[in-house]
Amino acid sequence: MNRTQPAATKLVICVWHRFSLWNPPPEMPQRVRERWPEMRAIHLPNYENLDRELPDTDIFVGFSLRPEQFTLAHKLKWIHSTAAAVGQLMYPELRSSGIELTNASGIHIIPMSEHIIGTLVSLARRFPDCVRYQQQSHWSQQDLWDGVPARLRPRELHGQTVLFIGFGSIGQEAARLARALGMRILAVTRSGGSNEPRAEQTLPASRLHDALPQADFVVLAAPETPETRHMMGEHEFALMKTSAYFINVARGALVDEPALVHALQQRKIAGAALDVT
Repeated sequence: MNRTQPAATKLVICVWHRFSLWNPPPEMPQRVRERWPEMRAIHLPNYENLDRELPDTDIFVGFSLRPEQFTLAHKLKWIHSTAAAVGQLMYPELRSSGIELTNASGIHIIPMSEHIIGTLVSLARRFPDCVRYQQQSHWSQQDLWDGVPARLRPRELHGQTVLFIGFGSIGQEAARLARALGMRILAVTRSGGSNEPRAEQTLPASRLHDALPQADFVVLAAPETPETRHMMGEHEFALMKTSAYFINVARGALVDEPALVHALQQRKIAGAALDVT
């Protein structure tokens, strides 16, 4: 692919989300101009004028570019997604175009790994139930202990097994923190060939069913691909312990949601925490 020089390059930054933190700061194009003053760096605060800017754009920065918009970008050479996931860009026209596609993998390692640990603590200590009882001004210590099956009583994380399905940068950092709490770490990756020391055992995806029955907590942190779609379904939830909790911080498409609802309604698993649906 022929690369342009900065003076002949047009960069368009276009991200809009209702959550303001996900939007580029106004100074971003200025930072680009400081590094490459001859480059045309344009920041669009919303998608209103994107169609007009695309025909001569060389580099597009944003997490959304629909197929009909992509057909307008005749000079496009590079798309950088400001999100880690790029599933929304995996339509045939882009995949076959030869255009470079990069992402922001790893940028949320710290907040997401802390979110996972916070969720583990919340589920183990039954914080949602504690809050509900507190809102009723009800002293619930005995209720939390006797009012549920023994398998669902508040527990310690120390000595519990957490299984990470997908063991990228977020899973590995969360595993590091979980090990500090005395948890046992298992991981399932596509190849199972990782030598990552944070996991006691790393299994290939083909052995997911061997790993699920061992886990007290299952953390789904895999990328969205055709192979991972609905990878957690009725059979997988049936393999989990009835005392195990399921946590999804990946993408909703990785889970057969009716199967998850059924598993919860039938008390086949202890509960679920969904960062995504």
